[in-house]
Amino acid sequence: MDTILIVDDEKNYPLVLSAVLEEEGYETLTANSGHEALEILKNSDVDLVLTDMKMPVMDGVKLLERIKAGDPRLPVIMMTAHGTVERAVEAMQKGAYNYILKPFDNERLTLYVGKALEMFRMVKDNRNLRRAIESKYKFGNIIGKSKAMRDVFELIAKIAPASATVLIEGESGTGKELVAKSIHFNSSRRDKPFIAVNCSALVETLLESELFGHEKGAFTGAIAKKKGRFELADGGSLFLDEIGELSPRIQVKLLRVLQEKMFERVGGFKTIAVDIRVIAATNKTLKNEVKAGRFREDLFYRLNVLHVVLPPLRQRQEDIHPLMLHFIKKYADQRNSNIPVTHIAQEVERLLLNYSWPGNVRELENVIERAMVLCAGEVITLADLPAVFKQNNHRALAFEGIPADAKLYETLAFIEKAMIERALQMADNVQSHAARKLGIGKSGLNQKLKKFKLKV
Repeated sequence: MDTILIVDDEKNYPLVLSAVLEEEGYETLTANSGHEALEILKNSDVDLVLTDMKMPVMDGVKLLERIKAGDPRLPVIMMTAHGTVERAVEAMQKGAYNYILKPFDNERLTLYVGKALEMFRMVKDNRNLRRAIESKYKFGNIIGKSKAMRDVFELIAKIAPASATVLIEGESGTGKELVAKSIHFNSSRRDKPFIAVNCSALVETLLESELFGHEKGAFTGAIAKKKGRFELADGGSLFLDEIGELSPRIQVKLLRVLQEKMFERVGGFKTIAVDIRVIAATNKTLKNEVKAGRFREDLFYRLNVLHVVLPPLRQRQEDIHPLMLHFIKKYADQRNSNIPVTHIAQEVERLLLNYSWPGNVRELENVIERAMVLCAGEVITLADLPAVFKQNNHRALAFEGIPADAKLYETLAFIEKAMIERALQMADNVQSHAARKLGIGKSGLNQKLKKFKLKV
């Protein structure tokens, strides 16, 4: 229910207005002075202020200024007599939503109130959405506790406030767009647009129009002028995914925009200036693409001002377990059963931890999403996984990675130590839980901790 604060020094007037507005389904609060109104605003959630213009000590305009200083988006409607219309116009210039002349009929009042509240609902929805997005893409909410990911978080924190171009490299599915959004939403541009373009999804001519826009009649089918992504991202960030797929001609146009911050639409002659931060991503190594002659060296250096490399999931195994728990929680509402999933069977967990994850985090998410739909009980079992996980030849441990002259006891000791460290990380250093994961007793784990000089 929307709440309206009515402010008027005439004691009966707020009571009359309250009766009218409450009949329309609104909740009302009343105040007989500007100071009393400010106290109410401190302690109550108000969606609209309806205030008289002429009041002693603090008049309506001064109250408006104080309200706008606290919450610029809270709508205020001024009530005024014919003799103070000029002051009402002044109030409009200072941010009042509207003014209404006394005496007014109830129908006009409820019309003004309804429109003001409708506007404020949109403002609140946008504000809540923005907060949700900002919360989602804060780098602290990217799942990962490995040293490699902690290094990425520190790097994001350092580069986000800058406006320099960023190049993100990593295999498909490692979360490059998530990092790009984290950079944007932790920067001073967070309130401006974040526009994403997949450079591999469109043919050259369509991509050129998508990026730079086009004028009416620029080509067959161009029936109207269209703004490109560079214009739409003005003031914010433009994310160019799979930038290694750009054609040589588009590379030249992109280089000019990065150098001069201006361009022309396809078929146009007017130069358009923009203020954007470009964040580019690729699953290729652009240095190798430069050496092969497929990517311009000067463009590479323009893009590679700030460089972020995302490690593949197989290189940060300690992140697999928290990611699994995160995706179980994320897809809990998609289950066909009312029984909540409480954990993953130990044999399944070992399979997931030992898998090589060629599709990285995206593949892990798909596997957990599938399991959450198929799982009928509290525990995700082997039957809930795709067939590929039931085949031993898809385990991550590969003999070709072990040197031919490696000593057996050294190799076994290395594997044993790594498994103990991983179990302790997954169990948050609770030794009894780690021992249970390893299938040994707590005393046996203590002996191995001393053997490998591991500190918990």
